[in-house]
Amino acid sequence: MKKLFLVLTLITTMVQAQEVKQIPQISVSGEGKIKVTPDEAIITVAVENTGKDATEVKKINDETIDKVLKLIKQKGIPTSDYQTQRVNLYKNYDYNTKKYSYVANQTISIHLKDLSKYDKLMMDLVDSGINNIQGVEFKSSKIKEHERQARKNAMLDAKQKAEDYVSVLAGQKVGKALVISDNSYTNYPRPMYAEMKTMAVADEGAMPRETLAIGEIEIVSTVTVSFVLE
Repeated sequence: MKKLFLVLTLITTMVQAQEVKQIPQISVSGEGKIKVTPDEAIITVAVENTGKDATEVKKINDETIDKVLKLIKQKGIPTSDYQTQRVNLYKNYDYNTKKYSYVANQTISIHLKDLSKYDKLMMDLVDSGINNIQGVEFKSSKIKEHERQARKNAMLDAKQKAEDYVSVLAGQKVGKALVISDNSYTNYPRPMYAEMKTMAVADEGAMPRETLAIGEIEIVSTVTVSFVLE
């Protein structure tokens, strides 16, 4: 009886396997690429002071930071667009002089949404006491919109490729998408590190120096799609 049951089970399984039909399909990749000129920047600046007395060093640093924050506010930058990133106070040993000193520093990140104000803002920040420009990262205020468009372009590219391949096959056409795999990414311009002296003008009659090379943000959407062949 057990042998008969096993034989019937095996036959049923074989019949079911034969009934499973392979779905004719085609797999292609598609790419959507968009280049965008940045219109915003994340500026990271810092104030650092060194001295023999920890309390005095901290006081000097705090006074400068107070000036910097008031300047940023005067520029009409919303409080939500600037933030303290790091605050440090530590003891440092100089092996050459064999003496200790104290270092106080504070880093501030500023989200500048109007790049035309960059040069003036940086000049005023230097005048207010910042002594370290750590970097500038460029952004786009419409990055999400561009990413969505890049994804649409990638899908259109994939479908066009599939139709190109199938166009030479008689009696077949591209049907529904079965599987979509996404592998998108965004390339931002590398952070720009600037020396404060580059913002100076050689003389009053000279042309203002360009201190920004913003480049372009490259948004690349790549997909792999499997379409049914009808």
